[in-house]
Order: sequence, then structure tokens, then C-alpha cells
Amino acid sequence: MMIGPMPTRRPAIEVINARTHNLKGISVRIPHGQVTVVTGPSGAGKSSLAFDTVFAEGQRRFVESMSTYARQFLDQMERPPVDDMRGVLPAVALEAKNAVKNARSTVGTITEAYDVLRLLFTHLGEVRCPNGHPEVRRSQPDDVAAAAAAGEAGERYLVVARVARPKRKANDALSELVRQGFLRRLGDDGEIVRMKPSDRWKKDMDPLPIVLGRFKPDSDPARLTATVEDAYKLGRGKVELHEVVDDGDREPRVRHHGRELTCPECGATQRRPTPALFSFNSPLGACEECQGFGRVIGIDPERVVPDPSRSLVQGAIAPWNTPSYEDYYDELHAAAKKAGVPIDVPWADLSDEQQRWVWSGQGDFVNLDAFFRWLEKRKYKVHVRVLLAKYRSYDRCPKCDGTRLMPEARAVTLNGRTIPELTALSIEQLRGWLAEQPWTKRQRELAGHLLEEVGERVEVLHRVGLDYLTLDRQARTLSGGETQRIHLAAALGSGLTSTLYVLDEPTIGLHPVDSEKLLDLLRDLAGRGNTVLVVEHDRTLIRGADHLIDLGPRAGEHGGELMAEGTVDEVLAHPESLTARYLRDRPPTAARKHLSRFRREHGWESLAEELAQRPKVTIRGARAHNLKGVDVEFPLGLMVAVTGVSGSGKSTLVDNVLYGTYQRSRGVVDVEPGEVEQLSGLHALEDVTLVDQRPLGRSTRSNPVTYVKAYDEIRKLFAATPQAKRNEISAGHFSFNVDKGRCPDCKGTGVTEVDMQFMAPVTVTCDRCQGRRFKPRVLAVTWKGFDVHEVLELTVDAAIELFAGEKRLVKKLRMLTDVGLGYLRLGQPTSTLSGGEAQRLKLASFLDRPASAGKRLFLFDEPTTGLHLADVDLLYRTLRRLVERGDGVVIVEHSPDLIARCDWVVDLGPGGGVHGGELLFTGPLEEFLARAESPTADELRKHVRWEGEAVEVG
Repeated sequence: MMIGPMPTRRPAIEVINARTHNLKGISVRIPHGQVTVVTGPSGAGKSSLAFDTVFAEGQRRFVESMSTYARQFLDQMERPPVDDMRGVLPAVALEAKNAVKNARSTVGTITEAYDVLRLLFTHLGEVRCPNGHPEVRRSQPDDVAAAAAAGEAGERYLVVARVARPKRKANDALSELVRQGFLRRLGDDGEIVRMKPSDRWKKDMDPLPIVLGRFKPDSDPARLTATVEDAYKLGRGKVELHEVVDDGDREPRVRHHGRELTCPECGATQRRPTPALFSFNSPLGACEECQGFGRVIGIDPERVVPDPSRSLVQGAIAPWNTPSYEDYYDELHAAAKKAGVPIDVPWADLSDEQQRWVWSGQGDFVNLDAFFRWLEKRKYKVHVRVLLAKYRSYDRCPKCDGTRLMPEARAVTLNGRTIPELTALSIEQLRGWLAEQPWTKRQRELAGHLLEEVGERVEVLHRVGLDYLTLDRQARTLSGGETQRIHLAAALGSGLTSTLYVLDEPTIGLHPVDSEKLLDLLRDLAGRGNTVLVVEHDRTLIRGADHLIDLGPRAGEHGGELMAEGTVDEVLAHPESLTARYLRDRPPTAARKHLSRFRREHGWESLAEELAQRPKVTIRGARAHNLKGVDVEFPLGLMVAVTGVSGSGKSTLVDNVLYGTYQRSRGVVDVEPGEVEQLSGLHALEDVTLVDQRPLGRSTRSNPVTYVKAYDEIRKLFAATPQAKRNEISAGHFSFNVDKGRCPDCKGTGVTEVDMQFMAPVTVTCDRCQGRRFKPRVLAVTWKGFDVHEVLELTVDAAIELFAGEKRLVKKLRMLTDVGLGYLRLGQPTSTLSGGEAQRLKLASFLDRPASAGKRLFLFDEPTTGLHLADVDLLYRTLRRLVERGDGVVIVEHSPDLIARCDWVVDLGPGGGVHGGELLFTGPLEEFLARAESPTADELRKHVRWEGEAVEVG
């Protein structure tokens, strides 16, 4: 009997007994060269495993291989609590956060596609005159002689060199020129003037046009070449050929030549293209006016007069509506009456000339331009800088037209396009332009590898679903999901192998139709010999993984266990896996019972009849960014989903048009309203609230328990204990923000920052308080056996159990569990929260509003970010609570799990960028499923297994 070889086990990263945060001694394998997805409920320990254990150990071992200086900090870089980790690779973390603050960073610079374009233009660029003339060229003296012999400068011409006037002893220099035999110069009228040694070199004759000789096309070439050589020496590498004409009927021609690239028509000199010439981060290429930013700072008239419906009497000028500057109105009103400018007419109804008078008119008053000039002189005062910042705006640079580059860089073309023109194209357009170019054999010989490189980088951006972006888009304006996918594209372009890539929800902001493309990209990355570890909740990525790790069963202290591990089929077959249950047995679309109840109460028979009776917020003629005159209505008292592919204009419609315009109408100046003809229907609302994924703040002292105002109750409990009273410790001693009781070294944060100089700063535990935040006498006070630090280390769920008898405190903590944040620790810095967690924390702060509070319209930007499929149910119930109390809810969303539970759908598309911005559908969910033709509708019909039947609505 023959026995075959035993099957070999694929090499893998092996994690043995990991105990980071809430992980309970789990051991897992992460196969090399494959895509491994870590999933499970929010707070189950996915990031603790992927980032705080596997990536942290990979980073620690990498630093360990560095210099002695770097290794001195290793004792302070905590080793993850794990028994052993084998097969660790150099690790790269791609998190769903946008930490870029630099206005110079763009999509092109991050992906390095712009760097490749700079090299392409250096080697293949055709240099034009910056003044619009067709060509520039370099000319040796014999080239000039040949051009002149061909009749370029006419039948007779003068050879002229322009000599720069020296700063010192200019008259002596002129005498020396005459002594050397250069006796003639051109006068202002073009006539030849003879010079004498006693002449003075006036300042207005700089440079001095010296005539070196008169020639004809058939003149001796050797003599002409020698004369041009002399002219080049005198004129610093430049020479002019001036045609001599006998009559004054026409202007004589002037031809320019130079050793460097020179325009024959105007004499403009161009530098030879170098990569630095096309860099807006280099002084060699950056626009001198804006320093390579593409924008210049100024005062925004719309911020100064945020509400044009107000008159000057009603305080239309925002900076003067304060006690410090309101006296300026008296002078303005008096001067306006003399000038005939009405002060009781809305600002919008004043003529352009009258508005200009308020800004820059003359009279016995301070105009707005003079007011802001006066403030500029007082910028040394902090409050003045703060005031100016409220009214500043950035305008397109008038010199470079926003392209960031010098004229010389903008004068170089590649097959008829300049580099700013190419970077302004969308990725889709640039991809098409590159594909259709008829590159010559010579071009391919010079830069074939560069053409392949730029094509590959653009192709990767297309594959990660970012077709709608442009290479000149500022990186700091990108969402966290877009930033992560751009870094992923850069990783693919780098060609690294044998590297561990750890990704945090790369599908954030990605339409379901693009998830398959992203999965193919991750497989490509793994196929190059890399190991890919992804924290993800998306169904497509979970089902497409090579290896699946499912953690659970719940969040926080009730999670951290390995529920299942193996192939997708093996995990799906596991009876206790919550993820498997949601993938196997998808729950039906939830019935919207409240709609049925309202219909019964009002005697309405149908859903359409009920929806038609609801008040609506109406938008007419929205044209911000890529929106194409969108007219849409948002019914109040419903859950409204705004859907569409990535880049279709969803966030522009909700954030800029709806929220930005509303805020500007209330006098808020630091918002960017979107262009819209009309926004109505908000008068019945108390407020419009945007609940987005922006960080809650940079302070490490801010945490969930302070955000929901629950920490005040905890401080009162500790201050009321007998031990606190004996030692005269008040509630203020338990505050992070005052020096009474907090640690003087770390200021109540528990950590200090070490400057690594060559790397990012390292955060380490405070030596003085050992991370406990407070002074020893404050920590000595206990409540039910817990000191204040131990209470802050509790999860929200554990704290609710501990403080079960404190109703006011428990009520505030329950708000956190209601939005699925029961796993957070009370004292966890809000700066460490993901975008989705920060958004849900903001939502929690609104759940405790009194019943007497007015109705609001809540705007959400992808609230399912970071949520497990099971947690989407919890979020849905929370949002429904807002709807049932009469609030309006508008959600920008990609998740079919939440869209399928909304009442009304607004679908934009059909594509992203220039292909988006159109309203494809607006109406009830049932009609959307039955009639809509769009990528979102197709995905949603698959999700709810739509077969044309009516969806149950209660």
C-alpha cells in the first residue's frame, strides 16, 4: 500500500493566547498570502485582535530592528499581552481615518501618481511659450546664423544684445564697453545711437540694447556666428535679431534666440523641464502668489453679511453685531442718508453700487474694507485673530488660477494637455485619456515604464471605486473610507511583498455594487505574497474571504471569545455564530407599525395617502458640486434614506445644500452652503442637527461619560462619601479639567507623549500616576469598593450594574447602550473612537430630550459604519424612537440592511462625479423596489429577495 505525502499546512501568523483588552485568551491563525476577515458584533474585540495585538507586535518588532536610539523607547512601548506570536511580518495599518491636515497633500501625491506624471512631463513634455506662442527652442550660435540666412529676420537686420546694468559703478562699466568697441545702442525710437566713454548709464536704460552689427541673409556665416557668440556673452545667453525697415508702414520684426529654451516671438525664457518644476511643494515650481496652495486668503462677503434679508438697520453686518463694534452702525447710518443709500431695505435688494459703497465708499464712516484692514493691523491680539478667522475665506489664486504652479510649468504639454489639466480630470476621464493616446515609438523608448506605472496607479484607483475623484483633490477633504482606499491603492502601487496589511472596514462609504471590486483588489494584494487582515462587517467581503475569524458572542466584557474560525462554509455551519446566523437567516424587512397606527388614527387608507399629508422640507434647484438642478422633498416624521453610488452627490445634497444653507440662514458663518434656488419647510422645526462622523474633539480628557453628562453624577456620589467629607475632598477634586485632584504630570489624561524625532510621537503611561489620572489622596476615596479610576475603567454595561440604584445616572448611561455603545469604557478618550462610534455617541446625547422639546430634523452620514449586522437592528430601533416622537430623520446610507427599513428613498446617480448629481427616484420604499432602475434598487431587491410582491408595512 502506497502512502502519499501528508498535506502541508499553509504558513500563517499564529497568535497564541491573546488577552488584549477584552480578548479572553484566544488563539487564531492568519494564513500568509490570503485574505482573512475578522468579524463579530461591535465591541467584540476585532480591532483589539487585528490592530492592538497583531499589528502592534509587528510594529514593535520592526522598531526593535532599528538603531540604538530608537530601541531606548522599546521599554515604554508595551508588548501586547499574548503568550506567543509566530510568523509575524512587517506590518502596515490602513485605518478608516483621515489624519491629513496639510492643504498641500492631494490624491495624486498620496498615491504617487502625481510623482510619475511629473517624470512623464520631464521626459516627454513639449515646452511652449508661457505667453501663448507656439514654440520655444534652444539655439547655438551656428543655429542662429542658419535661421538668419534663411530669412527669418528679413532682408537686413541688426544683432542686438541686452546688457544688464550693474548695481555698482555702472558708468565705469559703460565706459569699458565703449573702450572694447561696442559703440552703438538702440534708442527708444528704434534708431541707432552712438555712445561715448563719457556717457552716463541711466537707471531707466536697464538692460542696455547694444548693437553688435548689421547683416544680410547672405552675410559671411563665420562673421555672424562670431558676432552671436559675443552677443551671448554680453546678453547672458540671449540675442535679438531686429529687422531694419525703410518705411514706417509696418513694425519691424524682432526674433529672439538663446542658449536656453527661448520663445522666438517674445523672448520669454523657459527652464528645461525637471521634476521639481512641476512640484507645488518646491520653490522651483510653486506659484509665487499662493506659494503652491492654489488659494489666497481673503474676506468672504457672504460671511460678513450671512443673512441678506436683513437691512442695515436690522444689523446685516455680522462683525458689527457685538458691543465692541456696534457703534460703527451709527456712523454708517448717518453717512448712508447723505449718500442716498437706504438703510431700511434688505441687503439683497440694494444695488451692486450701493453694496460697494458700504464696502469701500468714502465719507464720515468706516467702510468694511477699512474695518478689516484695521483688524489686520491688530492681529497680535488673540481675540482679533479669532474674529478675523470667522470671516475669512479662501479664493482661487488669480495668478495661477488655482493650478498651484508657475507659468513655466503650465507651459509644458504632453500630447496637448498640461499637467494641471490632467490632474483636474476625474480618474475615469484620466484613465480613458491615457488609453486613447497614440504614444510614438520614441516616446515609449524614453518613458515606456513611466507610462505603464501611471496607468497602473490610475487603474488601481478605478478598482477601489474612486472613479469620481481627481488627482488634484485635497487629501484633507476626503472621508475616512476614501482615505483608506487611497492608501490601499498606494500600497498596491508600491509593489511591496511579504508584508502584513491590516485594514479597518475598507467598505466604509462604498456602494455595495463596488464591494466586489474591492474584494478583487484585496485578493490581488494577497496574490503578490502579502498577508491581508481585514476588520469588516460587509456581507460581500465576509463571504469572499479565504479565512474567517468570528469573535463574540457580544460586546465588551461579554465578548472577546473565538466563536468560529476557518473557511466561510465552516463558519456558516457553526450553530453559535451570530454572524453566521445573520448571513444564513436574513431577517425579513421590519414592519413599520407606526405608519399603520397613524393611518388608523387619521382615517387614511393607504401608505401613499398618509405620506402625502405629511409636512415636507423642499429643495429646489440644488446645483452644488455635481448636483444638476435637483428638486426634491424630504417628508418629516419619517425615516428618509438618501442613496446612490459613491460620489453621486448624497453628502453634497444633505451636508452642503440642506444643512449648510440652513446654518447660513441662521447667521452661522463657518459653514459652506451649497448653491440652491430655494429651501423651505424648516420653519416648523426647532433645529436641524447634523450627526456626522467627525471626531468629537482632540482632548484626551473627553470621554463617553462626560459627553452624556453622566460624570457629574459620579463625582457627586464620590464627594458624598464619608471618607471624602473627612478629607475635605469635593466633587471638583474628581474633575479632569481642574488642578485640585488630577495628576499634575499628565493633567488627568493618564498618559504622556514622548517625542521620537524621526517617527510619530509615542504615547506612554504616565510615570507619576501610572495611568490612574488622579492624586493618591483622591484615589483613596472609594464607592462600593471602587475608586474613581476603577469606575472609569468599567464598561458602560458594567457601570449600569454597579450603579443600579442611582436612577438619574443609570438613565444617562442607558442612552449609550441604546445606541450599541455598552462596550465602551466610561473613561475611554473620545479621540480614540471610530467615526461610527463618534456618530452614535452624538446620537445618544439627543435621546434624553424632554417631551416638551420641539421637533428636530436629524441628518445622519452613514450611521451603520462600524456596526455588525446584529447592531444595525439596534440602531434602527434607536432611529425609530426619534421618528416616533415626531422628529425627522434623513440618512445618507449604503447599507441595504438599513435602507430596507426606511420609509422614503431619495436615490441619486446614476454614476459618480460628473456622471452623478441627478435625481433618479424619490418616493416610498415600496415604489422604489417596484419601479426604480438604479444600482441601489438592484442591490436592494437582491437583499430583500424582492419578487414583485408588496412589502408588508404593518
